[in-house]
Amino acid sequence: MPCITDEYKIEKCYNLDTMAKMEDIVSLCKRRGFIWQGSDVYGGMAGTWDFGPLGVNLKKKIMDAWWQYWVEEREDMYGVDAAIIMNPQVWRASGHTETFNDPLVECKECHNRFRADKIADGISEHVTTEEFHALNIKCPNCGKTNWSEIKQFNGMFKTSVGTDPDNIAYLRPETAQGIFTNYKNVVDTIYPDLPFGIAQQGKAFRNEISPRDFIFRSREFSQMEIEYFVDPESWEEHFEKLLAGCHDFLENRMGLKKENIHELDVPAEDRAHYSKRTIDIEFDYPIGREELMGIAYRTDFDLGNIQRESGKNMEYIVKGGGKRFVPHVIEPSMGVERLVMAVLCTAYAEDEINGEKRILLKLSEELAPYRFCVSPLLKNKPELVKKAQEVYATLRKKYGNVTWDDSGNIGKRYRKQDEIGTPKCIVIDFDTLEDDTVTVRDRDTTKQERVKISEL
Repeated sequence: MPCITDEYKIEKCYNLDTMAKMEDIVSLCKRRGFIWQGSDVYGGMAGTWDFGPLGVNLKKKIMDAWWQYWVEEREDMYGVDAAIIMNPQVWRASGHTETFNDPLVECKECHNRFRADKIADGISEHVTTEEFHALNIKCPNCGKTNWSEIKQFNGMFKTSVGTDPDNIAYLRPETAQGIFTNYKNVVDTIYPDLPFGIAQQGKAFRNEISPRDFIFRSREFSQMEIEYFVDPESWEEHFEKLLAGCHDFLENRMGLKKENIHELDVPAEDRAHYSKRTIDIEFDYPIGREELMGIAYRTDFDLGNIQRESGKNMEYIVKGGGKRFVPHVIEPSMGVERLVMAVLCTAYAEDEINGEKRILLKLSEELAPYRFCVSPLLKNKPELVKKAQEVYATLRKKYGNVTWDDSGNIGKRYRKQDEIGTPKCIVIDFDTLEDDTVTVRDRDTTKQERVKISEL
C-alpha cells in the first residue's frame, strides 16, 4: 500500500547534485518554521503542506506584492473573490468534467500509481499505452518495468452539498472559472473600458496522482490568476505586454535571476484544449527546469461556453460605437507555492564566517518574514532589556514585521536570523545607554555600524 506521507524526501529520479541542494532547502523550511508536512503529528498526508509562522509571512508578502503589481498599480484591473464550491454546471460548461484528466499508470509489482507523463522526460500527457510500454520505463519506486494500461483519471475532488449525498459538487481545480462567471457582474457594476482584467487569488484543489517535489506539486494550493478581456483583433499586442509584465514582476519584484527564467512556446498538441497560444515560463529549480507559471490565449472559449449553457448574453458593447462582441481572454496564471519555492531557491546561500559554514536566505526587505530583529546584548541586564523593548516597540509600530530575540549568545542569534532571511539585526548594548546609538548588523555582508535610534 503506498505511504500517505511525503516525509521530507526528494523523488529518486533526480541526480544527487540537485538533491543535496533541495534537501538543504527543505531542511531549512522544516527547521525554521517555514513549511511543514500536512497533518505531520498523525504521520502526514501526501500532497498537503502547512505553512508555519515564517512561511505564512513570506507567502502573504509574495501574494500582496503580486496584488499590488497587477491590481493596485494599474487602472485596468479589478479583483474578485469567488466561492470555492460552485454550481456543477460551471465545470460541465468549461469542459472540466470531461477533459480535466491525467494519464494514470500503475506498477504491477509494487502497485504504486503515477502520472505517465511525469515519470520520464519527453512523454506527452496524450501518450498511449503502447507508446508508454515501448519505452521500458522503470518504476521510480521499485525499478521494475511491469506496467498496467494507461487510464484517464479526473483530477477534481468531489463533494456533496446539503443533506442529499447525490447532490454532487466539486472543489474548484482552478480559480479562473470564478472570474469568468463574474465577468458580467463586473461589467454591469463597474462599467470598465476594454481591455480590462479581473484578478483573483485563492485556493484550488487537484487530486494529483503522484504529488511530488516538496510544495511544487500538491493537492491543495493557492493560485494567482488574471483573465484579461480584449478585442480579438488586438490579442497579440496585449499578450506580449502581459508576458513582459510577468518577466518584470518575477525579476524585479520577486528577485528571481533572469538567467534562471525561460520561455517555452507550447506546441499545439500539448496545449490545453481552450488555448490558441500558451507560453510556459519555466524556472531552473534544483529538481530541474520546471514550469513556474503560464500565460495562455483562451480566445472566447469560456465566455462562449457560459453564453451557450446559461442563455445569458456575454457580449461587450463598446462605448460610443455600439460594436458588440464576446471578448477574447488572455490568462496569466501562477501557483503561489511554486513561486515561494522559486524565491527560496534563489535566496538560499552558503558561505563561511571565520572558518564556519553559514546558511542564509538573501531575501529582499519587502519579502523577508521579518524586516528587523531587535536584541539586548545581554538578556540578564534589565537596563538593556528595557531599552531594547522600547526600540522594538517603536519599530514594530512602524513596520509590523519586526521580531525579538534574546536567546543564546549574540553570535547564535545572528546565525538564526541569517537563516530566516532577516536583513538587519539591531543590538542594544551599554553604549546605547550613553549615546542612544545601536549596532545595526547587515545580513549579507555581516558589517556593523552604529546608528542613532532616531535614525532607524
